Amino acid sequence: FGRLIKDIKENVSNIEKAVISVHCHNDLGLAVANSLEAIKNGATQIECTINGIGERAGNASLEEIVMALQTRKDIYHKVTRINSTQIYPISRLVSKLTGFTIQPNKAIVGKTLLPTRQVYIKLGY
Repeated sequence: FGRLIKDIKENVSNIEKAVISVHCHNDLGLAVANSLEAIKNGATQIECTINGIGERAGNASLEEIVMALQTRKDIYHKVTRINSTQIYPISRLVSKLTGFTIQPNKAIVGKTLLPTRQVYIKLGY
């Protein structure tokens, strides 16, 4: 998927005037990975959702993308304006409003990841 974005960047004239945006579904469990590859290869907009909620198997998960970008700046070289301290509370709110239960082991926001979240907060992520 990253190669597709790279090919577009390299072969479409005046591409610098466009926003390269991706909208990945999670049917094969690759929405976040494909979104991150798109970022590495020049996409500047990722369409994603809190908790990955979306049709079929869902969409790319905002919280996973944001934390990957924040914790691996050495790889992605991108900064967001998202306040990561609000990811957990908004995830819980979305779950409550939609009725979609968050798996306990879900990356970033699952209940079993509480110690990891506390480390992220201490490190300033």
